[in-house]
Amino acid sequence: MIHKDWENNITIKQIECVHANAKKFVVDTMLTPGKTYDVKNETEEFYFIIDNSNRIAGFKKEYFKEV
Repeated sequence: MIHKDWENNITIKQIECVHANAKKFVVDTMLTPGKTYDVKNETEEFYFIIDNSNRIAGFKKEYFKEV
């Protein structure tokens, strides 16, 4: 249950959203292209960030570029 504390973790790095056009999932309500987000955790495939709902969420790395 370590993921419950990720919102309070230190920021690892910052990333910028480059697009929110997902083929399978609806992410355009939670991501804003051009906005910078704080990364709280990272895996090989996902960034875990504080999204537009001010909650922690995991998104594929293809939506972002590093700042």
